[in-house]
Amino acid sequence: MIVLEDLGHSIVVPVLSEVIVSLLLFADGFFIGKYREKIKMRGKNLDEYDFYPFETDRNNFPQFNLKDFRLAIHYFLKNKDHVAARQLIFIGEQNNVRHQLESTELKQYEKLFKTYRGSEIIDDNNEFLENYNRIVRLIGQTFRHMGIEILLHNLTNPSRSVVEIENGEVTGRKAGVGTTILVLDLKKRKALNEDKLNYELNIGSRKFKCTTIPVFRRDYGLIGAVYINIDINYITEDVMKTKQTLEDFFKNYCKTDMVLDENILSKEEYEKALKGKKHWKEDR
Repeated sequence: MIVLEDLGHSIVVPVLSEVIVSLLLFADGFFIGKYREKIKMRGKNLDEYDFYPFETDRNNFPQFNLKDFRLAIHYFLKNKDHVAARQLIFIGEQNNVRHQLESTELKQYEKLFKTYRGSEIIDDNNEFLENYNRIVRLIGQTFRHMGIEILLHNLTNPSRSVVEIENGEVTGRKAGVGTTILVLDLKKRKALNEDKLNYELNIGSRKFKCTTIPVFRRDYGLIGAVYINIDINYITEDVMKTKQTLEDFFKNYCKTDMVLDENILSKEEYEKALKGKKHWKEDR
């Protein structure tokens, strides 16, 4: 019996030792791989390079520049920058460069696409912004027919940046249109620690109250922005024109689609509500 126990001990200990060593080696390899992948993913944003493939026209709208795009392809095949190169691929796919490049250049682009795993890029960015799409859509639908537009810009591709928009009749824009020099403006404001909150825009006879909320991503920097635009002239000249139009506006403002039994009040406010308090400014 003692012999069997000694034999079992002599077998179990080496086996456990081998398992532990194997696990340590696996863990070591895993974390080394993660570290190398992190190093590999380092880089800067594409708009920090001189060959950023967009230029603004006389109305400050961005236009895709194929010449600079070609320069960027050759640069990133020789100089590794995982962030900027993947941004370049995203822009290229959105602007249909496969039908614009000559055969020799297309081969170089395909090489770049394979090197930086281009097939993952579009799905990755779209997935990241999906929650923002949902936020814009639902908030916009909450304020229908009230002169309040809300939209989402995907700033990886300025020429087709608007990917979600609700109440677009306010400015006449639709999904798929581009933005002006918003990228440069938001980057400058970030450096100055400034927000674009409650600012006024006057365009011809139109007047708007606006707020811009930038969307940042750790490895890519600024990739999007949520816009809220309120048509001030509509409020002051149409809604406030008569008592009836003002009442109609606020009826629409208070309109709901369903009634639920939920409590969103604090314990103190809940008790006050049960005693008759009707709104946040009323103090009984």
